[in-house]
Amino acid sequence: MMNWMAWTLPTAIFFGAIALMLIGMTVWQLVSPSVERRGLLPMATTRGDRLFIGLLGGAFIHLAWMAATGLPLWWALGISVVLILAAMRWA
Repeated sequence: MMNWMAWTLPTAIFFGAIALMLIGMTVWQLVSPSVERRGLLPMATTRGDRLFIGLLGGAFIHLAWMAATGLPLWWALGISVVLILAAMRWA
């Protein structure tokens, strides 16, 4: 017997939000192609690059949060959202 992932409501919302972000970014790219620009990072990035950097940073924030604190993950989610928005704007 195989162990399958438990698709709870928060899990479904998480993956649904990622799918909606990818769909939204695809539509945005088709309507208004992005140009590379330099921000705080020492390299030129596109919108997709900045979204990936923000999502990756959010994943690391959640992992560190779980390893270092016993507090609810809602705090890590808030910090991650701020990171993603900052990466999209200034990275």
